[in-house]
Amino acid sequence: MNSGPARIQLSPGYVLHQRPFRDTSQIVEIFSRDHGRMTTFARGARGQRGVKRSGSGRFAGLQCFQRLLLSWQGRGEAPSLTGAEVDGPLLFLPAAHWISGCYLNELLLKLTAQHDPQPDLFALYERTLQQLALATAAEPVLRAFEKQLLELLGFGLEFGLDAGSGEPVSATERYRFDPGDGLHRDAGSSSTFTVSGRTLLALAHDELLQEPEALHEARALMRLAIDHCLEGRELRTRAVARSMARLERPVGSAEVHPS
Repeated sequence: MNSGPARIQLSPGYVLHQRPFRDTSQIVEIFSRDHGRMTTFARGARGQRGVKRSGSGRFAGLQCFQRLLLSWQGRGEAPSLTGAEVDGPLLFLPAAHWISGCYLNELLLKLTAQHDPQPDLFALYERTLQQLALATAAEPVLRAFEKQLLELLGFGLEFGLDAGSGEPVSATERYRFDPGDGLHRDAGSSSTFTVSGRTLLALAHDELLQEPEALHEARALMRLAIDHCLEGRELRTRAVARSMARLERPVGSAEVHPS
C-alpha cells in the first residue's frame, strides 16, 4: 500500500500505456518524475483525448511521449487520475520511430517497480524521447538507452572488464557474454555469439554507435542482457517489430530496431 499523500497536483510525468476500462474510463500507466511508475484510473477520460494545453476536459493532453503535468488522488496501489495537461513544447515522434518509443515504454513497464521514484531514469527517458524526435536513425539512440537503463536499475555490465581474468577489455579481442557471469575473452570456442572488444569499449565510454557491425553486436548483447532481467517475460514490441520486418516496406516506412 502506498503511504504517500492522498492528493498529488501537477506532477511532471509521461503516459506509458493506456487501455479502456468499462464504458468511459481508462487504465493509465504513468511514469512520474517524483513518484515513479504507477497504475491509475482515469474515470470519464474516453472522449476527452487530444493535444491541448488547457480547457476541453481534465484529460485533454493524455497521450504517450508528451511531457505532462499529472494530478491524482488516493493512497492505494491504483489511485484516480484527476487531470493531465501538456507541459512544455509539444513533442512529435516521426512515424518511423513510433515503435521505438513504444519499446522504451514497455521496458519501463516491465523492468521498474511501482511507486519507486527514479528521477535519473526519468531524465534519461525524457532525453531519449527528444533524441528520437530529431534522429535520422533510431538504433544508436536505443542502444544507448538500454545500456544506461540497465546501469540505473542496478543491472549494469562491466563492458570494459574481462570477468574471467580481471583484465581490461582489449579492442583487438572478441568476447563471449554470459548474463550471469559477465564477459570472457573468446578462445575459439563454439560460442554462437561473440562481441568485439572495440564495440565493448565504445559502450563502456558511452559512445553513440554508428557502424553497422558495432550496432549489430550491441543489439545482440543488449538483447541477452535484457532477456536475463525480464526472467522469461515477453516484450510485445519485439513481436510487432518482427511482423513489420517480414513485410516488404517501401522507402520511408517504419524503422524497427528494438533489441
